[in-house]
Amino acid sequence: MHGMSKDTELDFPAGQPDERELLLSWLHFLRGAILRKVEGLSEEDARWRPDDRLISLLGIVNHLTHVEWRWIDGAMLAAETSRSEAEFHPGSELALADAVAAYRDRAEKTDAVIRSMPSLAEPTSRGDGKNLRWVVLHLINETARHAGHADSTRELLDGLTGE
Repeated sequence: MHGMSKDTELDFPAGQPDERELLLSWLHFLRGAILRKVEGLSEEDARWRPDDRLISLLGIVNHLTHVEWRWIDGAMLAAETSRSEAEFHPGSELALADAVAAYRDRAEKTDAVIRSMPSLAEPTSRGDGKNLRWVVLHLINETARHAGHADSTRELLDGLTGE
């Protein structure tokens, strides 16, 4: 239902009585906003940063992929994860198409895990007082924050504005 196909990326979330699906629809919508900002970019433009500040659009996609991995596989599934500043500034070995494919794949895995959990009250594996609801809301917040960042970077890059 919330796969990231081109024809559904612009769907603005509708009301939904199922809280889990409502939260996933917002996460899906925001992921689509990120992906629309990298459409049509060259490898060079995907790495561009205004005045060598902020994070490139490629860096945003790569970072958000890692964020979902850390919170879902790490916090919810107790997998060993790590964090590195390098995810914000990927090297030339990461092509934009590969980063987008990894982000789409991660989104599918994230959604599947979220749907597989017994409830949004499922605690994280870290014993930190957080639960799946907190994690999903954090992913929405993180993605929204970087969607705004992506909007600004893309507008400064080539003037593209809009959803």
